[in-house]
Amino acid sequence: MKRFNSLTVIMALSLGLFINKAVAQQFNDLDKNPHDIVYYKPASNKTPQIKVIYGRPKAKDTEVFGTQVPYGQIWKTGSNESTEVKFYCDVMFGNKFVKAGTYSLYTIPNKNYWIVILNGKTDTYGAHFYDPKFNIASIEVPAVKGQSLENFSIGFTTKDYGTQMILAWAETRVKIPLYTEERLISKI
Repeated sequence: MKRFNSLTVIMALSLGLFINKAVAQQFNDLDKNPHDIVYYKPASNKTPQIKVIYGRPKAKDTEVFGTQVPYGQIWKTGSNESTEVKFYCDVMFGNKFVKAGTYSLYTIPNKNYWIVILNGKTDTYGAHFYDPKFNIASIEVPAVKGQSLENFSIGFTTKDYGTQMILAWAETRVKIPLYTEERLISKI
């Protein structure tokens, strides 16, 4: 009888430790600003030429820029980690030649125009670790109004003269001109 009680106690303790470990394996809450990936492919049967990984914050109000994201200050262009752009081929970023590689994308929003910056320092959390000495290229592009969009989004559109990476949030749209090798060669 004594042996039965000892065995019961040992089994109960073992079961308790197992349950405790199972509870410890629970996951944290989901990120309130999920990440997304967008690709630019010149055609559905072609390989990607550009990939962007970015956080998608939600607008707290109808007017985001100038309030939630201050004008005139460096912005990580999304949420959480800095937005990363991978060029699978050399590109013209506006009027600047950029070699194939991975870069952080920073912006300085202003009411009527934005400064868009490619920076060579990647895997950084937000704009806190932005270092201008790693800037590869920067261009100035107009900011225009568009249909209201609740979550920050990045997409691509193709025009006869090249590709545009579009940054969109609330009623603001910014179009970044990009010219990949394939688009440039097809115009010769």
